[in-house]
Amino acid sequence: MKHLKSGSHVSLIALSAMLGCAPFAAADDATLYQDTIIVTSNASTLEAEALVAKTAGGAEVVSHDAYADRFLVSLRDTLAFSPGVYTQPRYGQEVRISIRGSGLSRGYHMRGLTLLQDGVPINLADDNGDFQELEPIFFDHLEVFRGSNALRFGSGTLGGAINGVTPTGRTAPGVYVRADVGSNDTARLLVSGGMAGDRLDAWGAISTDTSDGDRDHAKRESVRFNGNVGYAVTDRITTRFYASVNQLNQELPGALTEAVALTDPKTGNFVGDQGRDIESVRLQNQTVIAFDNSELKVGVFMNDKSLHHPIFQVIEQDTQDRGAFARWDWAGDRWEATIGGEARFGDVDYQRYINNNGASGMLSFDADQKAYTSNVYSEVRYHATDRLTLIGGGIYANGKREQFEKFNLFSGGATGIKGEKEFNAFSPKFGALYQATPDIQVYGNYSKSAEFPGYAELAQVAGFVPVEKQTAWTMEAGTRGHHGIAEWDVTAYRSEIDGELLQYTVNAEIPASTFNSDQTIHQGIEAGLSLQLNDWLRLRQVYTYSDFRFDGDVQYGDNQLPVVPEHVYRAELRIGTERLHVAPSVEWVPEGPYADYNNTKKVDGYVLLGATASWSVNDRMDLFLDARNLADEKAIGDASAAITATDASAIYYPVERRAVFGGIRARF
Repeated sequence: MKHLKSGSHVSLIALSAMLGCAPFAAADDATLYQDTIIVTSNASTLEAEALVAKTAGGAEVVSHDAYADRFLVSLRDTLAFSPGVYTQPRYGQEVRISIRGSGLSRGYHMRGLTLLQDGVPINLADDNGDFQELEPIFFDHLEVFRGSNALRFGSGTLGGAINGVTPTGRTAPGVYVRADVGSNDTARLLVSGGMAGDRLDAWGAISTDTSDGDRDHAKRESVRFNGNVGYAVTDRITTRFYASVNQLNQELPGALTEAVALTDPKTGNFVGDQGRDIESVRLQNQTVIAFDNSELKVGVFMNDKSLHHPIFQVIEQDTQDRGAFARWDWAGDRWEATIGGEARFGDVDYQRYINNNGASGMLSFDADQKAYTSNVYSEVRYHATDRLTLIGGGIYANGKREQFEKFNLFSGGATGIKGEKEFNAFSPKFGALYQATPDIQVYGNYSKSAEFPGYAELAQVAGFVPVEKQTAWTMEAGTRGHHGIAEWDVTAYRSEIDGELLQYTVNAEIPASTFNSDQTIHQGIEAGLSLQLNDWLRLRQVYTYSDFRFDGDVQYGDNQLPVVPEHVYRAELRIGTERLHVAPSVEWVPEGPYADYNNTKKVDGYVLLGATASWSVNDRMDLFLDARNLADEKAIGDASAAITATDASAIYYPVERRAVFGGIRARF
C-alpha cells in the first residue's frame, strides 16, 4: 500500500472516479516526475484506485513504485505485499499463485484465477493458462480484485482476478532503461520508449532475461516485447492496439524429497531434460466511446501460442485463441450500472511423444481440442444515502470442452474417441459499501462463484473423466482507509465450497487424479497495514490467515487441506528518504502446511530475511539493491499436494536460496 502524506486517500479516489469517465485523449499531458520510476503520470493508477473505492469487497491497486526496488522476475516480486495473495516461488518464473485457496490441487500452471493484461485474459479458452506470459517488469500497475469483486473483469472464480496494466505513450513518455545483474549469473535488461502527440501516442518495450537459477537444471532465458498505439478518432472515441510477443525457455529442476530439499536445495533433476518452452503472440484492440454520463468499451483479441514441454512425455501444443468483449458503464445521480460480456474460443493441436532425454520420440497421443467460455454480467449500485451504497449483480457463464482422439499408443493406435462436456452457472452477488468518514470505508458482500474444469482436469490421462464444475458461496466483510499514520486494508471471508477440484484416490494405477470433493470450507483474514511513523520511517505489513479444510468428507473427514500455511506474515521497514533509503524485510511462516490430504505430514515453518535499497543519483538515474534470504535459510516453500506423503515423496520445493541483485534505472 502506498501511504499518502497529506490529504484524504479515499476522498481523492472518489474524486478521480468522477474524472475517470473523461475520454482517454483528454488526459493531461503534464507529467509528474518521481525519481526515475517508469511511470511519469499517475492518472492511470488513480483511475484504477477509483474502481477499488467503489468495490464492496477485497481489492487493491499495486503501483509500480511499490515494487520498483525489487528484482522483478515473477508476479511474486510485485504482489508480495498485496493482502490475501499467496505467491510462493518454485523456480525461475514458476510461482504458485492462490487467492482464498484457489487452485490448491494444481501443482503446475494455474487454476481458479483470471489473469489479464490490459483488461484482456491471459487464460486460454478452457480457463487454464501460463502466468509466465505476464512480464511484471513492463507494468504501470496491477489491479487485484479478490473473489467476486472481480466481476467487472468477467471473472466468477473463487480467487478473483489480477490485471497487469502496461504504460502508454501518455503515461510514460521518453526513453526508460533498467538493467539488473546478480547471483546465479542472472542478468535482465529492459528498454522502453513512449511518445505522444495531439491524437496519437505509442509505447513499446523489449526485455531480455537469463539466469542459471538457484538450483541445478533451472536455467532460463527469455526475450519479450510489449507495445501499444493509441489514437483519438474524435474527442469521444479512442482506440488502442496492443501487441505482445514472448519467447520463454525454462529448464525444470523438479520437486525433491523433504530430506534433499532441506539439506541440499541446489539439487535439480536432469532425468528427461524436462523443460517448458513457450512462444506466443497476443494481439488485441480496445475502443472506448464516451457519452455524457456513460462509457462503452469494446475489444477483440487473438492469441497464438506454441508449447514444447518435456516432462513424463514430451507435450507439444499449438493453441489459437480469439475472443471479444464489451462493457458499458453508466452513472446517474443515485444509480450506477455496469453491463458486460465476453467470449473466448480456442483450438488446440495436442500431441504427446515418448521423452528421449528431452527430444520427441515415438508419437504416443494425438488429439484435437476445442473450447469456449463465455459470460454476461451486470452490477447495479444504488447510493441509498450520501454514505451508503447498495450493490447487486451477477454473472452467467457458459463453457464447452471437446476432445477428439486421433491416436493413442496405449489403446492400440487410432481410437476416434470423442469427449464432450458443457457447463453453465449463474453466480449472483449482493453487497453494501459504507463511507464511515471521508477516509474510511466499511463493506460486506455475499456472492456465489463457479469454476469449470479445463482439459487438465477433464482429460487427465487421455479420454474425458466425470469431473463437474466447482461452486461456492462466499461471505466477506472488511474495511479499508487511512487515519493518522495508519493506512489499512482488512477483509475476513468464509467460502462454503461444493465440488472443489481436489485429488482423490481412484485406483492403484491412478492414485492422485483430480475429482470433485463433497463439501470444503475456506475461511481466513487478508490484512495489510502501513504505518508512516515519521518522514523517514515507514513500516509496511501484510498478514494472511488461511483455514482451509474438508467438511465431513467420506475419505478425508474434517482434515485440513494441504499446500497453503495457516499463517503468513511479511513486513518491511523503510528507513530514509525518497532519495536514499534502505528497507530490511522479513517473511515469517510460523508453521508450515500439511503436504497431503490424509494429514500425515506437515512441513516446518521458516523465517526469511531480506533487504532492498535505492539511491537516486540525480533526477534521471537510480541505483538499487535487492538481497534475499540473507541468513541462507533452508526450508520448504511449496509442495505438490499428495494423498499420503512419505519420506520418499518427491513433492517439495525449497525456498529461494541466498541471492543478491542490483541494478540501475535511468530515464532520458
